[in-house]
Amino acid sequence: MRRVGIFRHNLFKLSEPFIAQQAQRLSRYQPLYLGRLRYGAAPAGAEVLALEDRTPRARLLPAAWHMLSADPRPYLTLLAGREPALIHAHFGVEGVYALKLAARLDVPLLTTFHGFDATLSTPGLLANPAWARYALGRGALARRGALFLAASGFLRGRLLALGFPPERVRVHYIGVDTGAITPRDLAEEEPVILHVARLEEVKGTAFLIRAFARIAAQFPAVRLVIIGDGKLRPALERLAREAGIAPRVAFLGARAHGEVLAWMRRAAVLALPSVRTDSGREEGLGMVMLEAAATGVPGVGSRVGGIPEGIAEGETGLLAPERDPEALAAALATLLADPVLRQRMGAAARARAAACFDIRLQTAALEDLYDEILEGGA
Repeated sequence: MRRVGIFRHNLFKLSEPFIAQQAQRLSRYQPLYLGRLRYGAAPAGAEVLALEDRTPRARLLPAAWHMLSADPRPYLTLLAGREPALIHAHFGVEGVYALKLAARLDVPLLTTFHGFDATLSTPGLLANPAWARYALGRGALARRGALFLAASGFLRGRLLALGFPPERVRVHYIGVDTGAITPRDLAEEEPVILHVARLEEVKGTAFLIRAFARIAAQFPAVRLVIIGDGKLRPALERLAREAGIAPRVAFLGARAHGEVLAWMRRAAVLALPSVRTDSGREEGLGMVMLEAAATGVPGVGSRVGGIPEGIAEGETGLLAPERDPEALAAALATLLADPVLRQRMGAAARARAAACFDIRLQTAALEDLYDEILEGGA
């Protein structure tokens, strides 16, 4: 079985379960995880090579050196005797850093773009030292990468606008496990609006809190549950207090994926009110919305980025203009007030997730793309 190097600088982050979920579904290729640092536990039995493993007493040194130099030699040392047939980088930043490694190994490089890597402005990228090399090397990646996968049609359009070659940019949804994520029983539903996101500007959490404040009196039993953490958490908690709804807003912080899925089974609505930031950053698709859909939970989201690809408006959920708390409140109220509508949209969301976003079907298609690359067709 041929190996595929799954390249991500920070491996197994709690907020990125989709990378390992996809890789672990490969059936004709063996995933070999490559990265700088381990941020979480690897899947059972997974083959993992991390730069931090080279010098346990100086954990950050090889990772810091690679960030500055993009020198492939540390990875070549780790890989001795286990060279992959191709490298699959997740995020454009990783794609740029993997270019030299792929060239030294003489293997194709495939890169999946997930969001900020296709939407954030160049000044925004340059402001972050970890992303500066990507901003400067994106043109080389566009010329030399074998294939580019966009996590949504919206992101494909952004990549084309950045100059990536149309014939080498494909839309590929990672998908969710509609076998493991089963439709919930209606008796499991509780009066909960669930929001799962990093607490950053792009996720629009402040607008959700303001929207909830508008309908809190109308729905006295409903709670807003927020899973995720980030630099905006103190400001968001303060906003909830100032709006007089703090007792009904639960900030749970980052939680394990299994716990997130358990909360989805309890939710009446999953909210993803993302916004386009001044730096251009937008939501690539919204994996949590797909997981909620697979659970049978309708969604309310912003009409921005790739969210309209995840929510079929009027069929599996409702969309509102970005940065509009009043419109967002109206959409939430529409679903909260109508259990029959929630049930119908939840069932439609589940059916659409199984038909369009099943991870088994999507990963089989990914392996076909691997074959195509190795056969020289891409």
